[in-house]
Amino acid sequence: MTSVNEQLIEKITKLVVEKLQTNDLKTDNQQDKKQMPVTLFQETAIGSHKTEKIRATPNGEVKFFKTSVGETKPSNIHSRSRPADLEDTVNKKQEESLKDLRKKTPARIAVGRAGSRPKTNTWLQFRFDHAAAVDAVYGEVPQEILERLGFFQVHSKVADKEEYIRRPDLGRRLSEESIKMIKNKCNHSPTIQIVASNGLSAKAIEVNLEDVYLSLEQSLENLNIDIGTTFYVDKGRVALMDEIGELLQPDIVIMLIGERPGLVSAESLSAYVCYKPRMGTIEADRMVVSNIHKGGIPPVEAGAYLGTLMQKILKYEASGVSLVEKEG
Repeated sequence: MTSVNEQLIEKITKLVVEKLQTNDLKTDNQQDKKQMPVTLFQETAIGSHKTEKIRATPNGEVKFFKTSVGETKPSNIHSRSRPADLEDTVNKKQEESLKDLRKKTPARIAVGRAGSRPKTNTWLQFRFDHAAAVDAVYGEVPQEILERLGFFQVHSKVADKEEYIRRPDLGRRLSEESIKMIKNKCNHSPTIQIVASNGLSAKAIEVNLEDVYLSLEQSLENLNIDIGTTFYVDKGRVALMDEIGELLQPDIVIMLIGERPGLVSAESLSAYVCYKPRMGTIEADRMVVSNIHKGGIPPVEAGAYLGTLMQKILKYEASGVSLVEKEG
């Protein structure tokens, strides 16, 4: 392709030179104009850093010179590129605007690309966050946390993590052995029954449970609201609170559960709340305080807020949409 271009350029150059020579013969200063070289520039770059400058003389000789792409072209050739100072100003303003956008969201926006691929740092961070999300789903809650809080452990009907992911319905029911244990160990008809579960993020329980629970416990004690016997359900789902409501008959069930991890956080905990949940309770009767983690709602703050929310639910004897309607 380069060879064909050179031949074409050489042919065009000779035609231009011949035309100039003909015009020069008709003028008085013919000799001076024969000494004036004609300079043409090839439009496309040859190679990644060089372009080729072609210089033709009146006698028809064509010579090629290697020059840098950044060489200043003659003033009679129009350049479409913006001045360097203007280009720098535009780029600086764009970068400042993108920085402001990135500060407003943890999402991956305006991270740029390297050709058709993500930048190396962006790709490595994505792989790291993805691995953290997988670990959160398949991880286990350390037993020392449960022992420190005094929680006993029961299980849903799920056998393992693979079944937990494929069969959400089994995560909504307690095993037969767990039902017996709850009946034997828990107080019946408490005002508040607190339940914890790893759900889809064991990491969320590991990082946030202790702070949320202790803050909530203190808040309820200050409000003179009694608490039942708190326990932990391995591989539970949110709707498991309906069966717990049937078994223990509390006024309110609070389930502290690990949420589905994303690429922003694998440590998000949620507190699902329902007034007198029973089998068949609709989702509109539940309410949730979500995004509890160090990058969202601080765990201690979430626990204190839940105490205030319990007071409101008990006052109106409703939760979810019904609470909103009764409030006004």
